[in-house]
Amino acid sequence: MALFSREFGIDLGTMNSVLAEGDKILMIEPTVVAWIPNERIMVEWGQAAYDMMGKVSETIEVFRPLKNGVIAEYYHTEAFLKEMIQKSGGKSFLFPPKICITIPYNVTSVESRAVKEAALEVSRDVYSLPQPVAAALGIDLPIGTPTGNMIISLGGGTNQAAVMAMWDVVTGHTARTGGLALDDAIAAHIRKKFGVLIGQTTAEKLKINIGSAIQIDEPKSMEVQGQDQVSGLPKPVLVTTDDIVDALEQPLQALVDMVKHVLEKTPPELISDIIDRGVALCGGGALLPGIDKYLTKALGIPAYLVDNPVTCTAEGAAKALSMRNHLKRSLIKV
Repeated sequence: MALFSREFGIDLGTMNSVLAEGDKILMIEPTVVAWIPNERIMVEWGQAAYDMMGKVSETIEVFRPLKNGVIAEYYHTEAFLKEMIQKSGGKSFLFPPKICITIPYNVTSVESRAVKEAALEVSRDVYSLPQPVAAALGIDLPIGTPTGNMIISLGGGTNQAAVMAMWDVVTGHTARTGGLALDDAIAAHIRKKFGVLIGQTTAEKLKINIGSAIQIDEPKSMEVQGQDQVSGLPKPVLVTTDDIVDALEQPLQALVDMVKHVLEKTPPELISDIIDRGVALCGGGALLPGIDKYLTKALGIPAYLVDNPVTCTAEGAAKALSMRNHLKRSLIKV
């Protein structure tokens, strides 16, 4: 265990959680726990628990303790956080770690308090930071200036869009949809077109392996096993990239509508800055091929994928702990 206090940035996500220290990523784990409910014992967490999804008996529950970016199962989230800190070697009896944990922008006070209290069970020295601000810090956007900077964070449980200046969010919005909603849309499309039921894990694999936000010149294909709606028996189907594009049309349009709503509330002076600088895309959903081109065309503003889309929020949270004088309005001591 560490002798002296360490400083961690934590991006607690619906799909994955990232732990950073300084400019290093210590851990990326699926936000999943495997639990024996009768005994209140966590048997696995992270990747090991994710690998158990859909493959265990009824005596073990495997689930995501977060839903739509906020805590749905408090006790299990607390246990997950403790394991992350323990595995990182950051637990010390004398000097507990200093933690900056990110929270989706503009969530309710009850949802925000649940995240903070879970972190307080790990350490008594906890700060909270809105996720768009953390992501902006993690990709070195100049948000300390009086010019407009926009970021779109595409997470597993939420999509967030925010315009920032002078170390704070000027306008922003959080939609309770994200990568999981895309997976659900893919599963629904496969059911409607082929009459086959597939699970969320299979839908996610399709999205990752052959998915795209736009039509491509050479579509990919992938065969998956599903359950025939009529007979209930296993049935293989061949899914193409075009199928995924069709499936994602509606949820991606909802994303565009949300971003337009934020832009409509943004002062004109900042809009001109955003047009010049473009919109930064981060989060795991930003890895969907073609999403930058799709948003550029739909918004009329250049959108670009950042270098570290999955880890930038945790990196920014870690960086924020050394910038407390600048982030007085955003970085809140819990």
